[in-house]
Amino acid sequence: MTRQVLLVVNPDRESNREAAREVAELFGAAGFQLRVLDAKVADFLAAQGDTPVRDPLPLTISEDEPASGVELVFVLGGDGTLLRAAELARPARVPILGVNLGRMGFLTEADSTALADTVRRVVDRSYQVERRMTVDVTVTVDGEVLARTWALNEASVEKSSRERILDALISIDGHPVSSFGCDGVLCATPTGSTAYAFSAGGPIIWPDVEALVVVPSNAHAMFARPMVVSRESVIAIDIDPHGSTGVLTCDGMRHVELPLGARIGVVAGEVPVLLARLWEGPFTDRLVHKFALPVKGWRERHAPE
Repeated sequence: MTRQVLLVVNPDRESNREAAREVAELFGAAGFQLRVLDAKVADFLAAQGDTPVRDPLPLTISEDEPASGVELVFVLGGDGTLLRAAELARPARVPILGVNLGRMGFLTEADSTALADTVRRVVDRSYQVERRMTVDVTVTVDGEVLARTWALNEASVEKSSRERILDALISIDGHPVSSFGCDGVLCATPTGSTAYAFSAGGPIIWPDVEALVVVPSNAHAMFARPMVVSRESVIAIDIDPHGSTGVLTCDGMRHVELPLGARIGVVAGEVPVLLARLWEGPFTDRLVHKFALPVKGWRERHAPE
């Protein structure tokens, strides 16, 4: 049976298109069938760039359940592209491997300078698969379900109007904890603890810690500190029925308008996201490398040569 990989790429930059052509050629030479999401991607992969590609390329276009039946989703881009790919890979239960073509790329596993080696690792099945916790999110008003969604990084409840504040009540396991006016409240997974929640002042949670973090954003209150809760906890955020409306955003791309009196329930997700890993070092080393953290004393860093 022919092995198949789904290629997800942001085609807006020429450098991305060149990387995608190289990846397509490498997988084609290895006998893989490459899936892409639309005709636009297929067209530029088939076009001649600086590096000639095989003609015809072993491509198929799959818009309906594109990750079903593939062994891996190969992502070219930054964390945003990988998060969009996760929406495709999660229901198919297949791993995602990201190659960073952006700036930070905390979730990605390789750099663009190592494309050939990365493809070789996929061909040789020389990678590990990590299960990453997700969150399932339910929006209700007076007990009626308005929306169900999910997130790999975070579910962010935010004010919908810049000039207003959001009045929110946070409850854990059915017990109120704190209420305040704020710009928003973030509920993040360990994976998302290095993203938006980290920028909002939340702690970094190691990926193998089964926990969720709740981070108020610019809250006007004496007690509005980040909280780390159990995987089994049920988080609820209630929007004041006499305040202002809000908006729920999951991973920066799935949006739900929140009317007055809405309740946002957040629990650990039933379906994880699978990440293919080439990096063999501990998470601590990844953290230091990705954030370029100083690990020498300030005296040593500033000592004369």
